[in-house]
Amino acid sequence: MKQVKPKKFLGQHFLKDLSIAKAIADTVDKCPSLPILEVGPGMGVLTQYLITKERTVDVVEIDYESVAYLKENFPQLDGHIIEDDFLKMSMDSLFGGSPFVLTGNYPYNISSQIFFKMLDNKERIPLCTGMIQREVAQRLAAPPGSKTYGILSVLVQAWYDVEYLFTVSEGVFNPPPKVKSAVISMRRNEVTDLGCDEKLFKNVVKTAFNQRRKTLRNSVKPLVPAGHPVLADEIFNKRPEQLSVADFIVLTNMVAKAKNDDAAEN
Repeated sequence: MKQVKPKKFLGQHFLKDLSIAKAIADTVDKCPSLPILEVGPGMGVLTQYLITKERTVDVVEIDYESVAYLKENFPQLDGHIIEDDFLKMSMDSLFGGSPFVLTGNYPYNISSQIFFKMLDNKERIPLCTGMIQREVAQRLAAPPGSKTYGILSVLVQAWYDVEYLFTVSEGVFNPPPKVKSAVISMRRNEVTDLGCDEKLFKNVVKTAFNQRRKTLRNSVKPLVPAGHPVLADEIFNKRPEQLSVADFIVLTNMVAKAKNDDAAEN
């Protein structure tokens, strides 16, 4: 069968370097007994190494040409190819509801959305690895105080230990992307409860970074009743990139208290 033509609207950049493909596949070995879900297998450059791991491998692919290619060239995947949009599909029925490893050479145009979906299914995904554009990888792994530290950094690091593994140059892809890529590993930490309202935590983080150049006193103003004494706390003098995950949890509880006090008064 002829090669699949990369489709720009799907963010496809097919990896050509087999040594890099094998290195990415080996990142799943941190959880050696769990089944694997690969997102966006394309022509199977990563898949060919994953299926040697002697555990169940399912692949999810939205591109009909790639699905046809996989069916013809990987008979081992019979019954394990999911023709669907990963962002829209339900995780509930995968692997009988058991935990699994998520991996892939992720489409560049939806990589951040993939990780937000990972967070929504964090109790099922103890390990997520794969290749993304370097800029997103840097954001995921960024420490507080750095320019790349932001919403994705805080929300992911609250639940996962992020490791930036290695950088990949543009020339090993067809077509070459305009940016460098990177391979990352995210492993669930031991946190089971943030110690604050999780929905409010997300809202506080997003609201703070939406105006990252302002102090928190100004950026989270919409979330705190005007004139509440909590605003006098020194944490509100800081900018969002100065706060660790633990600091954002403290901030979330302050916002929650202010909201509760205001509700009690009214």
